[in-house]
Amino acid sequence: MTAKATLFNKAEYSRTQNIPAPPVLSPVPSFHMKEPVELRDLCALQGFPTPTPPWQRGNSQVGDREQSPITEGKDRVCSGWTERKGRSPNRSTTQSWSAMDTLAHLLQLLVLLLTLPLHLMALLGCWQPLCKTYFPYLMAMLTAKSNRKMESKKRELFGQIEGLMGDSRMVALLDLGCGTGANFQFYPPGCRITCLDPNPHFEKFLTKSMAENRHLQYERFVVAPGEDMKQLADGSMDVVVGTLVLCSVQSPRRVLQEVQRVLRPGGVFFFWEHVAEPRGSWAFLWQQVLEPTWKHIGDGCCLTRETWKDLENAQFSELQMERQPPTFNWLPTGPHIMGKAVK
Repeated sequence: MTAKATLFNKAEYSRTQNIPAPPVLSPVPSFHMKEPVELRDLCALQGFPTPTPPWQRGNSQVGDREQSPITEGKDRVCSGWTERKGRSPNRSTTQSWSAMDTLAHLLQLLVLLLTLPLHLMALLGCWQPLCKTYFPYLMAMLTAKSNRKMESKKRELFGQIEGLMGDSRMVALLDLGCGTGANFQFYPPGCRITCLDPNPHFEKFLTKSMAENRHLQYERFVVAPGEDMKQLADGSMDVVVGTLVLCSVQSPRRVLQEVQRVLRPGGVFFFWEHVAEPRGSWAFLWQQVLEPTWKHIGDGCCLTRETWKDLENAQFSELQMERQPPTFNWLPTGPHIMGKAVK
């Protein structure tokens, strides 16, 4: 037998033995990368599942220090925070949200009909002056109850102000949306207080709070909205405090810009705000239903604001926030966030 005859013809053998020929494999493409390619892009080219970034893997854990696309380059600490960042809802979730939104609009219409006189008064311009008059009395009543429930947390939050005092043992503090002076008792001695609120009817309650808190030094009461604090100079404040303020302003973004303007470099903004319930929950649905009417009752208070997003988008060098349960379960104001932001 010659050498040529000994050659094994695989195709001929497969045909005579009725064995199917092996599939023809496509050549593996080669890629010439002129620039570095991220892992997610390389996986997409090869047909593999795209890996999930760390900030999209589940919920933030208590006390975790993390960075998200929004806060990249910033120091952010979230405690007890359950927000999912960057993950798009799937189709079934979107359909569920749409159905709940439709139901919310129908219930909203029912509530509007039941409270029609209130909305007619607001439309005619009769309600707002009345609200500005009675609202301070309502806040004075709720403030006393709220402070009893949140005393330990407020002392923990505002106790940090003492660490910002220099050798002079004094600190310039702006109480933004001061209301009745609900936070005065929690400020440490040595604070020079400037009060700001758009409602002049709060001045009577402020005078009473000032008399009860002699450990503080009071500068003045400025009647102005948080979006326009032109009466305060740039960099004139060491500390700005805002509690339950960003829910009722016209533009949280502009207010935060003004806060940064009046703060000195390294100054701190302490905040405590109620925010929207998780989207898609029944609690969020009722917030949607009640919000148009609640705005009139609460002097512009919005129930469905995601205030943590405004804080994350603001140009603070450091942001720390902590999630807290609702102060009053019988109110639709939902969960709270508390923390501080450093200019």
